[in-house]
Amino acid sequence: MEVKIGIKDTPRELVVSSGQSPEDVEKLVADALKAADGVFRIDDDKGRKFLVPADRIAYVEIAPSEVRKVGFAVGS
Repeated sequence: MEVKIGIKDTPRELVVSSGQSPEDVEKLVADALKAADGVFRIDDDKGRKFLVPADRIAYVEIAPSEVRKVGFAVGS
């Protein structure tokens, strides 16, 4: 699954490929927004940890990873 995190005052977004379910990621975001330390924590597929201050998050997009097709299709 792909998680895109928009960060305030930053032109680029942070893209994380995670094995967690969309529900789990949504809960992590909600918990970070309510937490006293206010840090959103997520791990990617390679075991890297990402920490984002919750007050700097502009948006979070949660989507399934795109499977890219290789080759050509024959049309009619």
